[in-house]
Amino acid sequence: MKKEEHHQESPPDHHLKLQPTAEEAAAIIVQEEEEEERARCEWDFNLRATVSSSSTVSDALGVIECDPSDRLLATGGIARKIRLYPLHPLLPPIDHSAPPQQLDHAAACSRCICTPAKLSSLRWRPHAGGAVIGCGDYDGVVTEYDLERGIPTFERDEHGGRRVWSVDYSTSHPAIGASGSDDGTAQLWDPRCEGGECVAAVRPSVTGCAVCCVEFGSGAGSVLAVGCADRRVYVYDARMMVHPVLILEGHAKTVTYVKFLDEATLVSSAIDGSLKLWDLKRSHTAVRTYRGHSNSRNFVGLSVWARGGLLGCGSENNRAFVYDRRWGEPIWVHGFEPAGFGSDQQQHGGGFVSSVCWKRGVEDDGGECCTFVAGGSDGSLRVFEGTKKKTAVLPLRTGGRYV
Repeated sequence: MKKEEHHQESPPDHHLKLQPTAEEAAAIIVQEEEEEERARCEWDFNLRATVSSSSTVSDALGVIECDPSDRLLATGGIARKIRLYPLHPLLPPIDHSAPPQQLDHAAACSRCICTPAKLSSLRWRPHAGGAVIGCGDYDGVVTEYDLERGIPTFERDEHGGRRVWSVDYSTSHPAIGASGSDDGTAQLWDPRCEGGECVAAVRPSVTGCAVCCVEFGSGAGSVLAVGCADRRVYVYDARMMVHPVLILEGHAKTVTYVKFLDEATLVSSAIDGSLKLWDLKRSHTAVRTYRGHSNSRNFVGLSVWARGGLLGCGSENNRAFVYDRRWGEPIWVHGFEPAGFGSDQQQHGGGFVSSVCWKRGVEDDGGECCTFVAGGSDGSLRVFEGTKKKTAVLPLRTGGRYV
């Protein structure tokens, strides 16, 4: 039904507004563009190390995670291994005259734990001193590993053998974990109980679409965000998971990742080639959309560095992207070159950046430095160090465009 059109004169404005002249309006536009360009030039990123494999076996990385103390880096993927890397040796003192380190996994990896299935998710268990890591696998099993002994200490198989896409732990209730699966459910469980007793389970999508990501909110709250293949993000109060408290709509395809910047700010990623920023307290619609990377089929990773307001993701054009939360376009892009022999897919130019991670930045550096790690579908790792510029350099502007 077409809405009736009502022609009504607008009421007069009781406050006199002075309109800017054409010259003033143009100056305002230029100033806004220059401010945006300054924001885009706030960081220098330098490649510090590349870790690759000489194996011809496909070793695509699906997930990268830093431990809570920023001392260790863990990776998982289709090679059925959890690899642990000390971060410090990958970040030697900066020498701009020296090329980035070229390492292989055997030399850089301090520990390797073989797993029975391909891994889709890793998450360090809070308040465990970096000694326990949980993972979700392609066989639908959630497992916790004691990293000192290299053995599983907890296992639950409550997703009916359907792939577990995502695992997370509550920071306010660290004994509680969450998992999302192809079976269409998001489940809360307690690893202290034998078999991981199910605390709660929800099926967000009425059509039973896969749950691709789960993430507890930061801080002392009990918020759980769930992203689904039905293109929506569901936000729950984990203390009473009967109905979502918010349903966020705006993505055109499957939501693959959700990450909290703070208690009320959420970033989501989807295979519609966009990231979206949500203010959970003020609006049910996205307050900003980020575009530039390519993503129409694969999980390409999403990580946020809350302290610096930076978002990182991979891309199907074999590049790593960084966005500033304030701007919809990327502030930095780095293309991956083939590293090692890699897979047949990589050798034929079909590789992509499949996972990313920010070091949390627990050191008291004033937020002036950061570390960004990206992993490829060829199994390689790139470690970048970002340094905030003392003064932002404005690019040259020619013919109405910045160059």
